[in-house]
Amino acid sequence: MLLVLGRRVSLSFVKRVIPQDPVLLSKPILQNFRTIKFRVIHSSTVFAIATRQNTDTMPERRPFVRLPTDVYPVNYGLCLKPDLIDFTFEGKLEAIVEVANISLAFFSYSLEINATGFNYQNEDEKVTLSFPSALQKGSGTLKIDFVGELNDKMKGFYRSKYATPAGEIRYAAVTQFEATDARRAFPCWDEPAIKATFDISLIVPKDRVALSNMNVIDRKPHPEDDSLLEVKFATTPIMSTYLVAFVIGEYDFVEGQSSDGVTVRVYTPTGKAEQGKFALEVAVKTLPFYNDYFNVPYPLPKIDLIAIADFAAGAMENWGLVTYRETALLIDPKNSCSSSRQWVALVVGHELAHQWFGNLVTMEWWTHLWLNEGFASWIEYLCVDHCFPDYDIWTQFVSADYTRALDLDALDNSHPIEVNVGHPSEVDEIFDAISYSKGASVIRMLHNYIGDEDFRKGMHSYLLKFQHKNAATEDLWDCLEQASGKPIALVMSSWTKQMGFPIIVVDQEQQGDDRILKISQKKFCASGPHNGEDCPKWMVPISICTGEDPGCTKLKVLLDSPETTITINNVSPDQWVKINPGTVGFYRIQYSSAMLESLLPGIRDLTLLPVDRLGLQNDLFSLSRAGMISTVEVLKLMEAFVNEPNYTVWSDLSCNLGVLSSLLSHTDFHEEIQEFIRDLFTPIGLKLGWECKQGEGHLDALLRGLVLGKLGKAGHKPTLEEARRRFKDHVEGKQILSADLRSPVYLTVLKHGDSATLDTMLKLHKQADMQEEKNRIERVLGAISAPDLIQKVLTFALSEDVRPQDTVSVIGGVAGSSKHGRKAAWKFVKDNWEELHNRYQGGFLISRLIKLSVDGFAIDKMAAEVKSFFESHHAPAAERTVQQCCENILLNAAWLKRDADDIHQYLLKRKAPPV
Repeated sequence: MLLVLGRRVSLSFVKRVIPQDPVLLSKPILQNFRTIKFRVIHSSTVFAIATRQNTDTMPERRPFVRLPTDVYPVNYGLCLKPDLIDFTFEGKLEAIVEVANISLAFFSYSLEINATGFNYQNEDEKVTLSFPSALQKGSGTLKIDFVGELNDKMKGFYRSKYATPAGEIRYAAVTQFEATDARRAFPCWDEPAIKATFDISLIVPKDRVALSNMNVIDRKPHPEDDSLLEVKFATTPIMSTYLVAFVIGEYDFVEGQSSDGVTVRVYTPTGKAEQGKFALEVAVKTLPFYNDYFNVPYPLPKIDLIAIADFAAGAMENWGLVTYRETALLIDPKNSCSSSRQWVALVVGHELAHQWFGNLVTMEWWTHLWLNEGFASWIEYLCVDHCFPDYDIWTQFVSADYTRALDLDALDNSHPIEVNVGHPSEVDEIFDAISYSKGASVIRMLHNYIGDEDFRKGMHSYLLKFQHKNAATEDLWDCLEQASGKPIALVMSSWTKQMGFPIIVVDQEQQGDDRILKISQKKFCASGPHNGEDCPKWMVPISICTGEDPGCTKLKVLLDSPETTITINNVSPDQWVKINPGTVGFYRIQYSSAMLESLLPGIRDLTLLPVDRLGLQNDLFSLSRAGMISTVEVLKLMEAFVNEPNYTVWSDLSCNLGVLSSLLSHTDFHEEIQEFIRDLFTPIGLKLGWECKQGEGHLDALLRGLVLGKLGKAGHKPTLEEARRRFKDHVEGKQILSADLRSPVYLTVLKHGDSATLDTMLKLHKQADMQEEKNRIERVLGAISAPDLIQKVLTFALSEDVRPQDTVSVIGGVAGSSKHGRKAAWKFVKDNWEELHNRYQGGFLISRLIKLSVDGFAIDKMAAEVKSFFESHHAPAAERTVQQCCENILLNAAWLKRDADDIHQYLLKRKAPPV
């Protein structure tokens, strides 16, 4: 964001506020900075204030020094006046600050001191302001007038494009400050531990909605322009800068009240208020759930949830004003699919959890980001399970978060949950599956280890002790340790301070009526087990169940050494024994051949719980990629899932088969794996059919869409023919496709379609009034096969028809659909790198784009090419992502070299007629 500090600037320290015009400072250098972040540092006659220049080249890294606390803000009086036509804004800041250090100088209560010098330290985003005399200990007021640009980068104070119901293009002014972008909007101490209260006023066109963190307390005409209103909001609680928010635009809303008296509003685009009702229903149920769970009341009088057209993240938990992508908040009763409803429920649950865990108690520094995000990513499932028990959401957690985290954390280029963050440019790198999904997974494991009652007791204690303050990871462990009496800090530090996780190797021996288990741990790596010296170890909560009662844990132990022996009493020789029931412990398992053999019938006869059938398959798939077992063994196991009824188990199977299909696209027997997929999915496809049956629920709808899409993409002829017929009727308006069938049908007809199919799909995209439908189409466009049409889709990705945040999923869809698509997408990214990098300004979307574009390659030389490209095209926020992608490419190449021939032989043999 271009925030120009100049024109009218005054910096004053006074014992009381003096109404006086700010003094002009004509410093041309002040005009040159894209972002100014003021961080006042007191040192006799000098203040340091932070700035950010908009530059694509990263300075050389050097130790980053955080702000001293000898001068800190107590209250920000902030008034902003955005211009929605010229995309600029004016601002006035009057911050009450406290000077903590005593200096020798003394000045009168009413003296105003003007800054006499500005020294910019661009690498650290700071500017030092010098004063002619030292500042006395006590309170003062810092006054700054400033102007800036409403940028188009989806960060800071930015503009968001939308169309009115009549089709006119207009812009809203909205904010996204996490992690370090409040400084793009107003001068501030932009660190999470430097909290203050905020009095915010917005000067806006009188026909626009103006929102901020708190409720409106005054609304009056602007004295200089009767087309403007000045809207004043109540004083906020003490809070961090990254949680401040304001929105100016055109919105409708629906309103409700939670059972504990909090006013809840969901703001939608004009004319779409009905689409806010589902999120409102979820929010009104969720607030009392968290109030009860934490036993701490929500501290604000209201909470607004608002859909923003151009929005980089899924949502942002600004205190009292939560911002969302439209697809994460809006549900059309007729045109939204089941997976969208579930997504909205999870995102609302996640962001409202932050109102306590993150906003009321905030991480002390970004090193503890995982505490915010991991916790919210865990408790969102607890909340959805409470609101929608029919979603079987905890089984879905294992496929969506747990296994994703294991896959990333097995890489040599992973990172610990707790990462020492210095320079602000490093923060974006840790918004990843380790902070979110591994964080959530280890908290789930911890919750299971402690038990719900003691966990809630510890959470209540933590929130009370640190409310309106900041906390570190160790503070949470202390509270949970006191509540449970267990060695929480000792156990959990092994999971948060070192990267990776163990593989638990298990063997057994029967002695009379007892089963003796020999259990050992070593670090699991995606390239195989860690065999070097100095192997890390973990404090591993181990649970064990038997075939006598698969849903009941028979024994719990804490593995705190490299190996141990456990005796389980009264287990007959014909009973199986399973480690990690519920797939809660964050580790992989390698069973002895005999133990694994005894578990396999539990997959066919469904005596193993769904989550354990899923976990067993996923572990073996991961072991095959690491070269510890043959991939053929996994394919044999997959065939045992022929009777599987559970959506999430099928979803995980489908995902792993997709990985395998992508790998084998580098071979000349790709069609054989498609045949395997068709054979595996046909029985469940026939059972489900195309039409929803009476008594079916949410999970049946998800399963039908998954299976038909998988069959259609793999070229199952009856599915393809029916998809084409239904698509034709849909386009002609004879029979509109149900929302749950649109993705699989669109995918199928595009995969096997021509230029006319693509043109029809692009026409549907243009006609779609709902962002969910546009996104649904964008995600599958890459399935088209012809090279010239793939190029057309890639060009479309950067067109005005695709919102900036959605370009990534269009390019990713191309890369993930075929061998040719992968090459074309990577070339497109390279050819358009400058535009793409400038569009996302090094945020997490650039990391996602890189991962989606190159992760599927399986040739050694491609790893070298990717590495070389990013050495000359710096993407600082994606450095670790590039390293992870290069590692994945090399792992894929090794996997293919190792197992391709055996897989090919197996796929041929299984179809060969018996001799």
